[in-house]
Amino acid sequence: MSGQPARRTVLKGAALAGVAGLGVAACSTESKLGHAETPTPTAPVELGAADEVPVGGSKLYREQRVVVSCPAKGQYKAFSAQCTHAGCLLDKVEKNVGNCPCHGSRFDTTTGEAVQGPATVPLPSVPVRVESGKLIAGPDA
Repeated sequence: MSGQPARRTVLKGAALAGVAGLGVAACSTESKLGHAETPTPTAPVELGAADEVPVGGSKLYREQRVVVSCPAKGQYKAFSAQCTHAGCLLDKVEKNVGNCPCHGSRFDTTTGEAVQGPATVPLPSVPVRVESGKLIAGPDA
């Protein structure tokens, strides 16, 4: 061979470039695939019984895209459960830390602050109140 790369080497490089391109597209922050355009409720949404959120703990309401913490009996704070990095939905909360399954970001569910990147922006706050023993998240109707 006179200085020309082998056909196999060229084909391997082309295949790897294609796979790398797919990775970039999948991680694009412009992608809205599977992500809500509005990360917080735009209308009041019932979450369930207020006493389901333990005092000193947090609960993820994945379907409603909200995470609620209870710092003291009768006090509640709520945040969007949509990661501020690329818009993925948190999948679990352990010891008041919300996990984003897409890129590994972690959020303090009592403050909304990002505690592990790649996310650096906190989760948006969501108004929450108790009505007849039930948590209601989102703006007043």
